[in-house]
Amino acid sequence: MRISIKLKFSLFLAVLLILAVSVLSYFVLRGVERNQQGQIESSLAQHITTVNLRVKQTFYTGARLEPQQFLQQRGRALAAELAGFTGLEVTLYDIQGQQVGTSAQGEPGPDRPDVSTALGYALNNKVAYQSEGGRLFYLAPLQGPDEQMGVVQLQYPLKNAQSFQQTLLNLFLTTGGAVLVFSFIFGYLYFNRAAAAIGRLRQSAEQIRRADYIKAPPLQRKDELGELAEGIFFMSREIESSIAAKDEERRKLQLAVEKLQALEQQQKQYIGNISHEFKTPLTSIKAYVDLLNMYEDDPELLHDAKISIAKETQRLYEMVEKVLQLTALEKYDFESQAGLLEIEETLRDICSRMKGKAERYGLTITLDVKPAHIWIDKESFMHIFINLLDNAIKYNVPQGTIRLHSEVKDQRVYITVRDSGIGIPEESRDLIFEPFYTVNRDRSRASGGTGLGLSLVHNLVEKQGGSITLLDSSGGAEFLLSFPVVTVESFPL
Repeated sequence: MRISIKLKFSLFLAVLLILAVSVLSYFVLRGVERNQQGQIESSLAQHITTVNLRVKQTFYTGARLEPQQFLQQRGRALAAELAGFTGLEVTLYDIQGQQVGTSAQGEPGPDRPDVSTALGYALNNKVAYQSEGGRLFYLAPLQGPDEQMGVVQLQYPLKNAQSFQQTLLNLFLTTGGAVLVFSFIFGYLYFNRAAAAIGRLRQSAEQIRRADYIKAPPLQRKDELGELAEGIFFMSREIESSIAAKDEERRKLQLAVEKLQALEQQQKQYIGNISHEFKTPLTSIKAYVDLLNMYEDDPELLHDAKISIAKETQRLYEMVEKVLQLTALEKYDFESQAGLLEIEETLRDICSRMKGKAERYGLTITLDVKPAHIWIDKESFMHIFINLLDNAIKYNVPQGTIRLHSEVKDQRVYITVRDSGIGIPEESRDLIFEPFYTVNRDRSRASGGTGLGLSLVHNLVEKQGGSITLLDSSGGAEFLLSFPVVTVESFPL
């Protein structure tokens, strides 16, 4: 069970007060009791002196008798006379311990105490007393002319003394109880204030635990709690500063990791781009070389091969120059240089370059395009359609066809590339533009595909402000590309 600290402190204060009042009451009451006892003994001793003097005076003024005869004859009258002198009840005993006289009225009752033990001490010339029933029985030797001739007993009432002690005890209990209650209430209120301060310190510590750092000291006190509050405040600031520094370092590290990952991705794509850039013209050159080996005497083929190989060789040279420049600049992306491009002429040039590879596989490329101008990087445009035609050749069927068609509508030119090949399965249609994704890995390994071609095409089309979509078609694959049309008048020579 949880007990609040203010209640603990208040209970502890109450225990201390009870202990202090109890100890003080005990010693004061004991002191009063001893003082009263001393005063009573002193008073009784004086009475005994008076009694002895009066007895001796009576003994010497009367007829000369033996001490025992004197007590036997004069004991009763002498006891009554002595009671008048002392104001106390007096009883006289002879040397044998027999009562010879008393000032008490009537016969001894059953409540008369037994003082035989004290009497024995007094007969041996000693003072003895016995307290019983609110009375003090004081027994002292009664001196004769030569020696002790008996014992005198004084009965002293203790009622007043006991009443005073009881009154004093009640006063201590009442005053102590009032002081205890007042001190407990005052202490509880005082400790409540201290406990509230400790509670604020605990709340501040809880805030720090929740990473809700405090902005100012929770307390303004000139004591240990105030110093603790200052310490908690400075600790909060240091923790906040350390956490902020750690978060900043983590952010920088995360940024560095992201940059390294982006750089790694750029490098991979860069290598893939270079591979595709180099592969396309080399494929065209290789196709014409194979055709020349097959038809060495065909002058028209020789003429077309010379022109296409020269173009592709020049393109390869320019790409090598670009790669060297990018490597020196530590860049991993080709810079595009947009310009005015006439698509009919360019597409015919691209088809001419890919004609040799298509004929090698027994394929036919048909071109149905309309004149139109667009604003685009020529190298990117060529790369887009060379890749699309290369895929159409690789994934076609023997004696198949490849058809390029374009039309201008709503200030845009729409170009479709359709083949009669194996097509693309429905489950792969949403993934074909992802890097390194291939529809058929066995077919891709056989044809040398890496799964980067369509991803590069998609990126290049979007960089040039166009769009590319895979259309639904029965048999083969059909891609629709769209670019904004520009008018020649807008670009005067």
